[in-house]
Amino acid sequence: MTDYTLEQESPSSDAKSKAAWDAVVSLALGVFGLVTAEFLPASLLTPISADLGISSGTAGQTVTVTAVVAAFAGPGIVIGTRSLNRRWTLFGLTALLIISSALAAIANGLFLLLLSRVLLGIGLGGFWAMSGALAMRLVPMDLLPRAMAIIFTGVSVATVTAAPLGAYIGSTLGWRAAFVLAAAVGVLALLVQAVTVPSLPPAGHAGLGTLAAVLKRPKIRIGLFATLFIVAGHFAGFTYIRPYLEEIPRLDVDMLSLVLLAFGIGGFFGNIVGGMITERSATLGVVFAAGLIAVAAVILASLGASGMASAVAVTLWGFAFGALPVSIQSYITRTAPDEAESAGALLLTTFQIAISSGAVLGGVLIDLQGPIGVMSFLGVASLLGASVMVARGGRQVQLSQG
Repeated sequence: MTDYTLEQESPSSDAKSKAAWDAVVSLALGVFGLVTAEFLPASLLTPISADLGISSGTAGQTVTVTAVVAAFAGPGIVIGTRSLNRRWTLFGLTALLIISSALAAIANGLFLLLLSRVLLGIGLGGFWAMSGALAMRLVPMDLLPRAMAIIFTGVSVATVTAAPLGAYIGSTLGWRAAFVLAAAVGVLALLVQAVTVPSLPPAGHAGLGTLAAVLKRPKIRIGLFATLFIVAGHFAGFTYIRPYLEEIPRLDVDMLSLVLLAFGIGGFFGNIVGGMITERSATLGVVFAAGLIAVAAVILASLGASGMASAVAVTLWGFAFGALPVSIQSYITRTAPDEAESAGALLLTTFQIAISSGAVLGGVLIDLQGPIGVMSFLGVASLLGASVMVARGGRQVQLSQG
């Protein structure tokens, strides 16, 4: 089997000389709605649990359900819809955002609420698995990092705004209104996609055999191993960032909220810078992100008692992690341009495995070694991810093409 390297990149046959930036923006709008809906329950647990007569812990599992379903739905959607025009597949995924949000808004019990979150997980997983392949077919290959940066801007904005916006709407109009708003965003995204996204006939040969074949490609394995290390480290640290900030620099609630906001804002700008670096080299983009995360971890582990040092380190961490998704997505898509959807499905599953294992490892470490131990693991895991890219992949990639 041909080992597609980054030096072999060529513009997609579907990408015309003029990039379809309006369609790319419509993807960003769609993912903004999906990620906003994903994170809404986190800021609405109390009113949801009170209204539906369930515990806050049970209501919190609605977030977990979405993530678990998304991990399996990505490969399932890619394989199950392989014979469909990708334009219509995209419409279906966006429609799931609308339907799931509407069901959540009218839920009268736990069953309907969980059903809505399962549908959202299917839409979310399918979109993430296909996003790189869709972008590759809307713009020339050399503009893929820029397109991915635009798409991930929707993620960055949703990450920053979902929790505070959800909390505000929940306190003024009620928690159901927040999901009505998410459904409205989905309707808007679907309308824009209908106008801007061109016909995208099926491409590749998605199937279990194809997934296995793509996984055998050395560069794909390099990217997935790097992702596993970096993302596991990130979620081990970020899951327990509040205990760290409360116990080490001893920040009060107001300052803690500001620091977490700075993390989100840093991620927004990191996404933009990550896209710029990735246009030159996707490998360099991943190494840049992982290296900065490691620097932030060193500061947190050694100078964290200083409130200012912790705030700067957390902001740097947010900036660095914001640069990672666009870099690794571009790397994976460029490495397997002939089977971009299958490669995207493998990346999605790796992300979900890393998120789950990172949270578990973080819990073990914080019990055994406290918050400093968690941040130390963040630094080590990030350095391991960067080392994989440099030692195994970096020397094979021309920086001019990345």
